[in-house]
Amino acid sequence: MPNVSAKICGLSTPDTIDSAIAGGASHIGFVFFPPSPRNVGFEQAAALANRVPAAVRRVGVFVDPDDALIDSAIAAASLDILQLHKTAPDRIAAIRARLAREVWGALAVKTSADLAQAGTLAGAADRILYDAKTPDTAALPGGMGLRFDWNLLRGFRHPAPWALSGGLDAANVAEAIARTGATLVDVSSGVETAPGVKDPARIAAFLRAARAR
Repeated sequence: MPNVSAKICGLSTPDTIDSAIAGGASHIGFVFFPPSPRNVGFEQAAALANRVPAAVRRVGVFVDPDDALIDSAIAAASLDILQLHKTAPDRIAAIRARLAREVWGALAVKTSADLAQAGTLAGAADRILYDAKTPDTAALPGGMGLRFDWNLLRGFRHPAPWALSGGLDAANVAEAIARTGATLVDVSSGVETAPGVKDPARIAAFLRAARAR
């Protein structure tokens, strides 16, 4: 079975950065979206990014961002990857072409009909992030602890490299990997004690569980 990598998303404190790195996270996510309780300012992101070794990828998480926000975040946190939510495929492609950086496009999933849209991201993004679809009235596009039916991904022909997100935690990540075949998993609320409050012990437990599947 292929090795599984893990991204810990929405980190905002030095101790949680250190826990993620010590536990073997492959990616660290910084959220640049003010309505989110996980949002970080540019100075804060810069200080946190300085704790991340070169071998760990720095991911900036955005919701349909403009160029100015992206450029400022890249300059502050030396981002390797951009993760884009609620962003049209043509806009994703334009951002990727302008910056020549790896770009992930998030696809909100609830039914098989949602998965059918994966093809629209395949030519625009380097990786598709399958995430649970939030209610239309939700203030945030993710990080709410929701999950979708992982069986939807059984036998699905992925049109591009992909990662799994949505409602993952230490108790279910092994099952999620077994059901879907994911080789990259992404967690946020599943390692928190409250919205935006990451717990080093939960981060460590999640990373152990992902490796031990």
